[in-house]
Amino acid sequence: MRYIIGIDVGTSGTKSALFDTEGNCIASATEEYALSQPQNGWAEQNPEDWWRAVCKTLREITKKANGEICGVGLSGQMHGLVMLDEDNKVIRPAILWCDGRSSVECCEIEKRMGRDRLIEITANPALEGFTASKIMWVKKHEPENFARCRRILLPKDYIRFRLADVYATEVSDASGMQLLDIKKRCWSEEICKELEIDTDLLGEMHESPEITGYVTKEAAARTGLPEGIPIAGGAGDNAAAAIGTGVCANGRAFTTIGTSGVVFAHTDTPIIDKDGRVHTFCCAVPGAWHVMGVTQAAGLSLNWFKKNLAETLSYSEIDRQAALLPVGAEKLLYLPYLMGERTPVLDADARGVFFGLSAMHTKAHMARAVMEGVSYSLQSCRDVIDEMGIDTSDMAVCGGGAKSPFWRQMLSDVFGIPVKTMQSEEGPALGAAILAGCAAGVYKSVEEGCRIAVRSGEKTEPDGEKHMQYKKMYAVYRTLYPAMRTSFKALSELC
Repeated sequence: MRYIIGIDVGTSGTKSALFDTEGNCIASATEEYALSQPQNGWAEQNPEDWWRAVCKTLREITKKANGEICGVGLSGQMHGLVMLDEDNKVIRPAILWCDGRSSVECCEIEKRMGRDRLIEITANPALEGFTASKIMWVKKHEPENFARCRRILLPKDYIRFRLADVYATEVSDASGMQLLDIKKRCWSEEICKELEIDTDLLGEMHESPEITGYVTKEAAARTGLPEGIPIAGGAGDNAAAAIGTGVCANGRAFTTIGTSGVVFAHTDTPIIDKDGRVHTFCCAVPGAWHVMGVTQAAGLSLNWFKKNLAETLSYSEIDRQAALLPVGAEKLLYLPYLMGERTPVLDADARGVFFGLSAMHTKAHMARAVMEGVSYSLQSCRDVIDEMGIDTSDMAVCGGGAKSPFWRQMLSDVFGIPVKTMQSEEGPALGAAILAGCAAGVYKSVEEGCRIAVRSGEKTEPDGEKHMQYKKMYAVYRTLYPAMRTSFKALSELC
């Protein structure tokens, strides 16, 4: 029997999964690690923690293979800045996707490039979450570190380097660096020149199903992988999740509730929102793109609630208690801006809010408000994508939050459309493995890999009455950020 492996380097942990060529998960293992916040709004991790997690999880799953492991694919959190010196040592902790320190640098990028030209090339305005502004921040605030830098890699591409001793990336993840010409699918010489970023620092560009390197003897000894097997380009976490849920053609979309939340839709042409409210990136299907709206703190919001306000309760008990309450949590609303926000407000200064809190409200009300607030935020992403003429009615759901039947029903009710799970819960890891199968010659194309390895699961239908109730609450939700925008800014400027 032949096997393929997908590795997903996430924000809270790394998952490695072993699949047969029919997409059945034979074994999976997860290793968690910490996220550091040295200052308010900052987020960093040690790349060596990712590598240790990859080695540990691979050693565990490769023991379960009783046949040939023929390829490896990589997925991971996007945008993170990993800097290596001339000895390939990590210079400083990686600055992550949810880090908001680079607002000034975003303004500088748009001033240098011009906002319209920047969006024309990269399909997005300058954002704190993207890698370019992080590079500019290090240049300005840590010039000694930037002077030592010889390579810039994304999180999953650092793992590629450790596995194959190559400096490479692929178009879906590179799209989020804001250094890529989205339409041409290559590094933008114009942007790199204007920002004074040497393209020699950046990885060699590939399409997601291409071979980027081969497992070295040293990596094989550390991980249990066979030496010499190919490593696919892979994809950023959401582009990989799209493949893992079969979103590889027009008319297909998915919503994920992980640490962050995403509404993602495939498109065969690079459709760009000129206001920059959503992201247009290259997708893992060669010659195609996707449009994606992001809420920064989706599952993170519920995790924050549980850790700080309901530590003794399990997630299933939180669901049970929240489900006893009516739609709208009895007039309590939550804005999920714990880490600033992207879609559609693009504001790193925004912060989380409970609105309408009264003496009658309990922890259960707050839990339901958190889940509803995240769902409203995802609906606001979907509003923009629908406005662009992109169909999102065929909606899959994935991520940790989607494992909750209560939250899935809530999402269907808020959206007003059916949502479906997938038989495999591995999402990005399965997508990465399918791309590995393409690189290894198991599948002739990404689309063929999806047809063979991806299968739909349970379908949830919306409740029409609850949808109308949610629409009323959502209308109030949409008024809150505009009313608080100047207050968020003023708060951010306090010492």
